[in-house]
Amino acid sequence: MSDTTHSPESPSGKEKDYDVQIEYRTLSGRVEEKQTTSKSPQNSADAIRNIDVHLLSVDEVYSRYSSHPTVGLELAAVRYRERDGKNIISPPPTVYWKKLLDYVFGGFNFLMWISFILTVLCYEPLGPPEAFTLGVAVLLILVIAVSAGFYALVDWNANRIMKSIKSLIAHEAAVIRDGNQQIIKAADIVVGDIAVLNAGDRVPADMRVMQASSDLRFDRSLLTGESEMVPGALDATSDNALETRNLALTSTFVVQGTCHGLVFATGDRTVMGRLVKMSGETKFKLTTIQRELWFFTKVISCVALFFFCLSILLYGVWLRTSYPGYDTPSSAIVNSIGCLTAFVPQGLPICVALSLTVVARRMAKRQVLVKNLATIETLGCMSVLCSDKTGTLTAGKMMVGNIAFLNDVFCVEEINERVTKASDPAVFSAFKALHQIARLCNGAKFDATTNHLSVQDRTTKGDPTDTALLRFSEALSIPELGVDAITLQQDYQKKFELPFNSSNKWMLSVVSKVNTAEKNAESNWILVKGAPDVLFPSCDSVLQSDGTVVKLTSRARQTFTTLQEDWSSRGQRVLMLCRKPIEEIKTGLPQNDMEDLVYMEMCNLTLVGLIGIYDPPRPDVLPSISIIRQAGVRVFMVTGDFKLTALAIARQVGIITQHVVDTIQDVRAAASEKVSLKDDYSIKPFDDDPIRSLVLTGEDVASLTSLDWNVIVGAYTEIVFARTTPDQKMRIVEEIKARGDNTVAVTGDGVNDAPALKAADIGVAMGSGSDVAKEAAALILLKNDFASIPVAMEMGRLVFDNLKKVTLYLMPAGSYTQFMAVVANVLLGMQIPMSAYQQVAYSISNDVVMSISLMYEKPEWDLMQRKPRNARTDRLTDWRFFFHIFLFYGLMLWPCAMVMWFLYMDQQGLSFYKVILTFNQWGDGWQGYTLDQLNHFINVGQCIYYVTMAIGQCGTLLAVCNRRVSILHSNPLWGPSRNLLVLVGMTGTVLICVVNLYGPGFQRVFDTAPIPGMFWGLPFTFALGILLMDETRKAIVRKYPKSFIAWLAW
Repeated sequence: MSDTTHSPESPSGKEKDYDVQIEYRTLSGRVEEKQTTSKSPQNSADAIRNIDVHLLSVDEVYSRYSSHPTVGLELAAVRYRERDGKNIISPPPTVYWKKLLDYVFGGFNFLMWISFILTVLCYEPLGPPEAFTLGVAVLLILVIAVSAGFYALVDWNANRIMKSIKSLIAHEAAVIRDGNQQIIKAADIVVGDIAVLNAGDRVPADMRVMQASSDLRFDRSLLTGESEMVPGALDATSDNALETRNLALTSTFVVQGTCHGLVFATGDRTVMGRLVKMSGETKFKLTTIQRELWFFTKVISCVALFFFCLSILLYGVWLRTSYPGYDTPSSAIVNSIGCLTAFVPQGLPICVALSLTVVARRMAKRQVLVKNLATIETLGCMSVLCSDKTGTLTAGKMMVGNIAFLNDVFCVEEINERVTKASDPAVFSAFKALHQIARLCNGAKFDATTNHLSVQDRTTKGDPTDTALLRFSEALSIPELGVDAITLQQDYQKKFELPFNSSNKWMLSVVSKVNTAEKNAESNWILVKGAPDVLFPSCDSVLQSDGTVVKLTSRARQTFTTLQEDWSSRGQRVLMLCRKPIEEIKTGLPQNDMEDLVYMEMCNLTLVGLIGIYDPPRPDVLPSISIIRQAGVRVFMVTGDFKLTALAIARQVGIITQHVVDTIQDVRAAASEKVSLKDDYSIKPFDDDPIRSLVLTGEDVASLTSLDWNVIVGAYTEIVFARTTPDQKMRIVEEIKARGDNTVAVTGDGVNDAPALKAADIGVAMGSGSDVAKEAAALILLKNDFASIPVAMEMGRLVFDNLKKVTLYLMPAGSYTQFMAVVANVLLGMQIPMSAYQQVAYSISNDVVMSISLMYEKPEWDLMQRKPRNARTDRLTDWRFFFHIFLFYGLMLWPCAMVMWFLYMDQQGLSFYKVILTFNQWGDGWQGYTLDQLNHFINVGQCIYYVTMAIGQCGTLLAVCNRRVSILHSNPLWGPSRNLLVLVGMTGTVLICVVNLYGPGFQRVFDTAPIPGMFWGLPFTFALGILLMDETRKAIVRKYPKSFIAWLAW
């Protein structure tokens, strides 16, 4: 396909977009079909069918796109092709009518629609038409409109914040232009660019593979849904462009090896661009909290509809026949609407929506990209954190610290000084060989645009270890020994390379001397660097500091082993550098043949020396891990590094605190004695168990049995897994998840961390990490700020805590107390003590105003000292929760409101038994009162009931602000828990009451009326009483944490 296109920022997110994968497979099948007639080029299958770049020879591809393998595109060509637009995939169009329907009918709004329709029917034709009924209908439609508008506003605001934080991710790509390798924005790539891809990189545009290492592998799971790695190739393996292996498609990843690719499609005309366009809008997925609240909404709605139907049924089969005239059909329906409005905690969905905005804003401030806001709530449940070491716990800014030959050890800073002072610099000739390996057997490269800067300030592309060696070898200059990086690169040409991977744990390069007339033993070399324990068996000789080669004896091995253990115990990564002279190697062989040939030469190597690389821990890691552990979360290290190095860093950052560290032998001894448990959920350390530490290697992990894992997960608080492969990292995560009801988070930054990041409940990647890791993760720390993890944990716990408080606040009055008014009217034959208007008004104004303030509550002092929430068993609402709603707060509030109703009636000469069970006797002449007088008593009594409930809820609001702490130590007016919105909410609810009672329009339409002064004052004493009762309960819980009252605590 020769037409130019633009490339993407691929959709990020841990959850795969299955629509894209289905479209990919569908298109792949359609491309295979034979067509007899031409179709519109707009058809995606036809457009992809026309791709033939994979069928061309390498030279034909360069010719078609006017590019060059070593020069790339010239600047003029780049400027010309930039006119085709940025390399960005257009997002799928938003289906606004679906969003609008969700805003208007979502949440509890559908119950409000039912109430509105029934109220309109009661006005006409069920009639008679009354201003009150019409006013309630107007109020209900206003409620629906305001709720829908609020949902839309909050949704827009949250999306705006998320988009702004996503824009902070810098998608970059390495390309060859004008003969130099440059790092540019991925959006600036044009057709014809030569892109350089290394392990961990995201493929920035559709490209033909032009050069590749033999171990090149791609991850196409984002397109295909299949997790298996796909080998790369130079030649076509299929006529189908979607199945051939010599194309690298946009938004796939290089997970192993390296390659050069020529860009042939960008943006909307890439395969991914066409699939995104075809698959349409991404489907909405409920977050964990939203799913739980949606279940709660369904339960509440069903209960509300049940009691509404029951109320109508009782009217139809009992009240209408037994007490004719007690209620008209329209008044019975309007009063029964209270069942619908009473059970609707209208503030709850608003608070859920607000919580998303609050989370997004706080995370944006810390430059934390949350792909799905559910991640934050899930982090609040985290019980185990598995962290990689390099680049995550450590700064990822590796520096060479020490050099060792068989008979000498150097600090980097003293190399030049010692060589200069030596009477004969030749005694340090080994530096020439070490420099050769460090510089030529290296996968990192400098960005050519920064070559004018100092070595330490240049931008590099590559692995942190390679980068450290690159900076060291570039800066190392010893004229006396002929050690110079520029001369070295001019003298040697790289013939073949096997990049480092997590399985081999070494890198190999084959180099040849250029411009050499006579071929000698030093013309061609195999250069190897890697883990000492892996390379030792391949060495049979060793280089001394003066450049002489001697046999590698057992004593020499022990010298290097002791040195390695010493450096590793100080937290240094140790690399062994080896080389071997070879005959001239054949070039032009197939990649696999070259690889086999090189593997045969991986013997009889000469050990040149050891290099110790230091990577200091991030300064924020130690305090962060301390906070995480105080929150009841176990922190494990899972790394590919050497055991002693990992253990040293683990001690420095607080993961290992015990002097005695167990090994695999202790695990096996315990496993042989351990009685098997009934279920996997109970496999976890108990609170009173001693802290035990453990270190295991990848070799140990491979041999573990199920019983061994039970011991590891159930008995150890501190664990280091060292020398692990990517597959072993994933297995560790899966084994921990399968036991003890653990919610597992994984942090990492490298290609080898991606499988574990995907397997975890929450994957956390560093912003400086590989593209593969960032794609697999659900949360990205853009500033590499490890301290953001405990902040996100606290945020997740706080959101859940505050939603519990909101629900607990809303239900006693908004549901229970209002519902009791309807029950009294239907079953006890009493005039309804709270009108339908007041119930609706309270639910959508008083309740909402005060409940919103709870979403801005600060964390309680013990929030990060509690155990993690068990996502399986600890729900938002449970029996303890409903106990407090109906048998504690609610049981204090509704009797208070009812007592005030009866007290007012008694003051008017209507005692308890002259109000209750009156049914249809309540009418003109009842107890000597006219109907107008009786209606006035009802209007005033209803307003008293309404005011008592609204003000009494102020006591509930203050009570639920803290779960355990006294309000004397944590109050909303001052101190660390200051939340003036609580005061604003309480003031607002009183003002709403005043407007409803004294507003002339409200009095005329909704029959509200002023109330005597004493009925304004008494509710405040009730509120104080509710608060004091709850303070007493909290005091008992604090003093007697194992008492029955504490067991009941929410």
